[in-house]
Amino acid sequence: MEFEWVAIALGDVAWISLAFFLGFFASQVGLPPLVGFLATGFALHFLGFSSGEVLNKLADLGITILLFTVGLKLNLRMLLKPQVWAVTTLHSGAVTVVFGILVFWLALLGLPLFAELDFGAALTLAFALSFSSTVFAVSSLEKAGEMNALHGSLAIGILIMQDLAAVVFLVVSTGKLPSPWAVLLVLLVVLRPALIRLLHRVGHGELLILYGLVLALGGAELFELVGVKGDLGALAFGVLVAGHAKSNELAKSMFGFKDLFLVGFFLSIGLTGQLSWSAVLVGLALAPLMFAKSALFLVLMTRFRLRSRTSLLATLNLTNFSEFGLIVTAVGVANGWLDSEWLVVVAVALAASFVVTAPLVAKDDRIYGRFRSFWTRFQRPERLPDDDYLDTSSATIAVFGMGRVGTGAYDKMRALHGDTVIGIDFGSEQVRAHQAQGRNVIHGDPSDADFWEKVDRNHQINLVMLALPNLVASLDALEQLRNIGFEGRIAATAKFPDEEEALRRNGATSVFNIYREAGTGFADHTETPDSYFEANAPHC
Repeated sequence: MEFEWVAIALGDVAWISLAFFLGFFASQVGLPPLVGFLATGFALHFLGFSSGEVLNKLADLGITILLFTVGLKLNLRMLLKPQVWAVTTLHSGAVTVVFGILVFWLALLGLPLFAELDFGAALTLAFALSFSSTVFAVSSLEKAGEMNALHGSLAIGILIMQDLAAVVFLVVSTGKLPSPWAVLLVLLVVLRPALIRLLHRVGHGELLILYGLVLALGGAELFELVGVKGDLGALAFGVLVAGHAKSNELAKSMFGFKDLFLVGFFLSIGLTGQLSWSAVLVGLALAPLMFAKSALFLVLMTRFRLRSRTSLLATLNLTNFSEFGLIVTAVGVANGWLDSEWLVVVAVALAASFVVTAPLVAKDDRIYGRFRSFWTRFQRPERLPDDDYLDTSSATIAVFGMGRVGTGAYDKMRALHGDTVIGIDFGSEQVRAHQAQGRNVIHGDPSDADFWEKVDRNHQINLVMLALPNLVASLDALEQLRNIGFEGRIAATAKFPDEEEALRRNGATSVFNIYREAGTGFADHTETPDSYFEANAPHC
């Protein structure tokens, strides 16, 4: 090949560097880095580079750890809600059937690439296009600090249900019956107490990460030994330790490794097939189907008594195609159901969906606030208790974010001002825990335009304290306060000097730097003994 000499010169350091620079460029223009990784694979293929053993191993590890982290995030209580399992089932079934019929109709018309597809292959392709991206949604929700918000929890729950469907597909697609010894896998449940105890004792550093790798890779190998696809084993071992307080920490520790290894998967996709004009055009032609998926999600969620805002924000995070769609397509290619060029088609559609979705998710609250009268038309009169409009009663002080900092602030303000203080938090479980301890805490979202409009009408709250998980969440809340012309005081927390400047620039009247003020408070506490030490000081 004309550029073969370039391929020879490209070692591991070269392709890693190229992946970094293209991923960095994608992130700078507001796109997920994996768009750059896909582009890297196409570029390497064009230059004559082929997928090697190291890259294939990275790709396999990425998928295994991805499924393990899916298992770690499995919340059975959330999955059992009809807003999750029923919405996912109805959506996936409808999209697969409708898209499958559409693809098969295009095949009957004899269009390029479609002509050789039978109805089974058309359904496989439609099934691949029914998925939404877990990587994209988790990344955007974490960046916005909305993982525990109701719309974030719903989006993650739906994604987990989709991922479980993909795992079942992967297992069935092997076409092999498991060994009779596979029935013994149900006995793994008795290992849960031992696995949890070990998780509790491994600490917080490198041993925690190694323990996660042992569970993910060991689970995969164990399932392979009895003739069951290893990916299901990784998922099962994630489920075994899910629900423990430390499983969230393990998931966060593994998340970076999963992303790193998935780079190999995205590169291998680009290296699988030639980036032809026909593949690019078909991929771009399929991309608008994501809006049909999106509209169906919005309709289904509002039919299940979710507010239009909750439904819209969850829907925007699901308005894309998925890396699991690439995995399903890769299985179809491996089994001979689809031509390898379809991997390129789905990769192009995936990249295009990210290009479109990323700016929409970044402006989700503005999109809702600007066209609120339109979105509320989809809303049913009756709503879920966790998703109804907030009632702040006679509160004059609102503390948003009831984590450690917010809880301390709430307790201090309540000691000073009594029952005029209210706490508001994303997470339903956290709210219930605070209520059980006697705190006046309700479930809510500081970036909710509906809530701030109600505050504006009642003119009750005159002090807002933002103890939110990150800068983006605080800036979203400040934007809503500006929109209603809030004239009260606004206090916010920050971690770094540049965050302090951004918060003040956007309307915060006072900013508390957690790290600096904690040091000052520690010194004051040391210099001024508290009542405990005074009461227990030795008497001469």
